[in-house]
Amino acid sequence: MKKAALIFLGLFLTFSCKEKAPVEQPRTIAEDTLNKSAFKMYEMSEMASLMEQMYAYNTQLKERVLNNEDLGSYPQKFDKLHSAILTEASDRDAFFNEQAYKFIAAQKAIYEVDEPKKQFNQMVNQCLECHAKKCGGPIPRIKKLIIP
Repeated sequence: MKKAALIFLGLFLTFSCKEKAPVEQPRTIAEDTLNKSAFKMYEMSEMASLMEQMYAYNTQLKERVLNNEDLGSYPQKFDKLHSAILTEASDRDAFFNEQAYKFIAAQKAIYEVDEPKKQFNQMVNQCLECHAKKCGGPIPRIKKLIIP
């Protein structure tokens, strides 16, 4: 029995002297955020912001067209399409500039025609034509503007 007790005591001392791995304390989200120096808040480019405004405006315009309400007038801020800073500067090429002129003409025509519904859909299709070649991400969203 003494031998068993000595063996048990020897094993106990052997295994109890090993270094234990430090237990990592859970961190808070705030600590994680502060520790990530590479974390950057997304900022929309001037063009992305303008397009968000155009989408919001045209969503409201769609409702006015459907309800045969007064459409108001063409928003002059849309003319910034030609000068707004793009997310990728290299995207401003001949195709983009041509599509910008076509879009603005289609948008302005909505206020000048007897059938704004048809012209509104032509403007939406102009958006889709450009986005089919450049920045296709918003296409599903733009399609929601089409008046059936």
